[in-house]
Amino acid sequence: MKKSLIALSVLAASGAAMAQSSVTLYGVADLSLQKSNGISTQLSGSGMLNNGNSRIGLRGVEDLGGGLKASFNFEQGINPESGALTGGATGAWNRAAFLDLSGGFGRVRLGRDLTPSYMGLAAWELTGAANYSAVANQFGFVAAGARNDSQIAYTTPNFGGVTASLAVVLKPDTPDAVGDNAKYDLNVIYANGPIAAALSYNKVQEHKANMALGGSYDLGVAKIAASYQDGYKGGVAPSNTTAMKQRGFTLGATVPVGAFSVTLDIARDTKAKDTDVLVEGKYALSKRTFAYAAYYNDGKQDGAAVYKTGAKNHLGLGIRHNF
Repeated sequence: MKKSLIALSVLAASGAAMAQSSVTLYGVADLSLQKSNGISTQLSGSGMLNNGNSRIGLRGVEDLGGGLKASFNFEQGINPESGALTGGATGAWNRAAFLDLSGGFGRVRLGRDLTPSYMGLAAWELTGAANYSAVANQFGFVAAGARNDSQIAYTTPNFGGVTASLAVVLKPDTPDAVGDNAKYDLNVIYANGPIAAALSYNKVQEHKANMALGGSYDLGVAKIAASYQDGYKGGVAPSNTTAMKQRGFTLGATVPVGAFSVTLDIARDTKAKDTDVLVEGKYALSKRTFAYAAYYNDGKQDGAAVYKTGAKNHLGLGIRHNF
């Protein structure tokens, strides 16, 4: 009888511990038909005219008690057109690989993750930072990449809708293209009710800084968004050059009509006199699945008769399922 009571106590304790931890499998499946100038219609599983790149991921969280939580996230890109992992053999878990510690103090995150600049842009951008986003294709993600390896990031608690994040990549961990320089990235985001706004800023030591200030307002009958962009192509420009300068604005609106919505987004680089235009339509088939159509016009050639996006006009029709 005594052994049975001990066994039941151990089982109950184990169950309580298991209840405090969880691991979730999640992902995205996205495929589209894409037609661009000079290119025949083709199936696309990881291209510009996909709403997003397909992926599969694992995330887990453990309650440590006292308000502390430890969590992790590993995410791998997949091209459903062929089943190949994006990034090849060296690209395993190429979308995310990080560890968190969070509590009343905020959150500390270590590893490969989206940058604060990207998260600031995504807070107000109308398409959800889709592959065909006019903002991202014209100006990059605040002129820099969407992710950093070896990132050390801190995010504050939410103060009435305001949060801030600061990230750094230390000198020994920066890529060769950056040189022996640390990278810094930060955002300040306000998201409360119909208003979302964010300041994004990133800089590599001994190089020029990149920034974006944007916001959106949901009027109910329409959601409008605008931003000011100021940065350098590729995100890294020597301190003694202005040749890579990008500066301009974006302006757009989304109008919902039941399960359908249509978005018009314009991104203008005033320095290059280059205007890109996106028209997107979405139809919600369920809470997790939607069909979409997108038309993207790349407004100006960038270099020797080559458009930045590879062609002037692009048209896509696809479906996305989130699980």
